[in-house]
Amino acid sequence: QLQLVESGGGSVQPGGSLRLACAAAGFTLENYVIGWFRQAPGREREGVSCLEISDGDTNYADYVKGRFTISSDSAKNTVYLQMNSLKPEDTAVYYCAAASRSIFYGCDTWRRYNTWGQGTQVTVSS
Repeated sequence: QLQLVESGGGSVQPGGSLRLACAAAGFTLENYVIGWFRQAPGREREGVSCLEISDGDTNYADYVKGRFTISSDSAKNTVYLQMNSLKPEDTAVYYCAAASRSIFYGCDTWRRYNTWGQGTQVTVSS
């Protein structure tokens, strides 16, 4: 059974940093693409960043470019989201999700993700 478990959320002041982790169980990351999403209260879930494990290709939403970095550790079967220069508007529940590799869609085709973690809360506040 495919399973994703997020960790690393918390509370931080504006300008601070957090690193989220997404640990995969039941499957090998290299056969999938991993995306990070977030959902703030009263808002729809939105794609933040994604990673094609097989070739290292990444994609970032405009509102996190230059501040967030997605990476993976194959030995730990884990994907990370390093978040720097955090802003209050980054406050949300962050989810990681997996989708099978595809030659037809980029990792930023957000609707293709079908395996989800439980989410981790990130709060940015002074």
